Amino acid sequence: MPDTTARPVALLLENIHPYAVELLSTAGFEVRTHPGAMDEAELAAALPGVSVLGIRSTTHVTREVLAGTDDLLAIGAFCIGTNQIDLAAATDRGVAVFNAPFSNTRSVVEIAVAEIISLARRLTERDDQMHAGVWDKSADGAHEVRGRTLGIVGYGNIGSQLSVVAEALGMRVMFYDTTEKLALGNARACASLDELLAEADTVTLHVDGRSGNAGMFGAAQFAAMRPRSIFLNLSRGFVVDYAALRRHIESGHIAGAAVDVFPDEPKRKGDPFHSELRGLRNVILTPHIAGSTAEAQQDIGRFTAAKLRDYAGAGTTTLSVNLPQVTMDPRPGTCRIAHLHHNVPGAMARVNQLLAERGVNIEGQLLSTRGAVGYALTDIGTAGGVAPAGVLAALAEVPETISTRLLAS
Repeated sequence: MPDTTARPVALLLENIHPYAVELLSTAGFEVRTHPGAMDEAELAAALPGVSVLGIRSTTHVTREVLAGTDDLLAIGAFCIGTNQIDLAAATDRGVAVFNAPFSNTRSVVEIAVAEIISLARRLTERDDQMHAGVWDKSADGAHEVRGRTLGIVGYGNIGSQLSVVAEALGMRVMFYDTTEKLALGNARACASLDELLAEADTVTLHVDGRSGNAGMFGAAQFAAMRPRSIFLNLSRGFVVDYAALRRHIESGHIAGAAVDVFPDEPKRKGDPFHSELRGLRNVILTPHIAGSTAEAQQDIGRFTAAKLRDYAGAGTTTLSVNLPQVTMDPRPGTCRIAHLHHNVPGAMARVNQLLAERGVNIEGQLLSTRGAVGYALTDIGTAGGVAPAGVLAALAEVPETISTRLLAS
């Protein structure tokens, strides 16, 4: 029989901030850490017995990995994106997924501004010359950003905040997004990407990791940009054709670029890095660190770890990226059932009928649905602080059940 007194295990990969370790340890988890990412085979071997998994952007959680474990309750992406996780497979397995959609917004905005200024002033070239012992005091190719037109592709949390900061620097701001967004300040929405590219002399990408964005910016888009424009990609590596970017930089059509994300990124610190963009003048390459500041990593560690703790302990799914969102205050003297099921007519009626047949009194219940799944938290009365025997096993046999577990309330 399994040891029910053992502490649940949290596995944290990719140098997640110590705040997450402290928070989960305090919540009763045995926390295991691993400094780098894991490939599919390594992760599959590490997951048995693990209740919650924490990753950043490099580790990929595939359907095959998820199929190999029945123990995993939740995955925390200690970053913004979740495209490295098979969300459909996680939902099918009853695994909740959480991320940190806001915690590093300011950090990304600040590096974007720093890189726009650096590229406009060609600071990296001046720095290289100085380190080589060459004094070249000249204004050739150096420009202020005041008065330039910034085109933001993707007007979410990062894009919209960048809009405000850039306008404060005296830039004219325009943006394009596939969904209608409220323009902040004097920013102007564009009806199409082509409209934005025709007017902006600085273009920065802040799109999400959905599969439809793959290859969205290639040779045609670079050709449509204004001559001597600046280009930034701090979003996802797979959205840009970097070979096409190299050609346009070498031709002089693009004056400079800053890139933080790549289609294939090394899994561990110190691993070799390869890119067709290496060695180009006025090109800033950074190792996926746009959101990597001490402040952002602290906030991400605290925020995401708290989501994992609250889901494991109380069934709370607030801000889950794949499950219906439910939160319910605890009721003393009750036990809580968390029940994820296929969202079909009569599913909850069958659950509640089963509880009634076993003489279980429902003290409180909340249900929410999201697409094909429904999620309910049900607080039930107990006899002497003990949940009725056999209830959980019976609920697992309900045809619509995906997963169910009993929690202390």
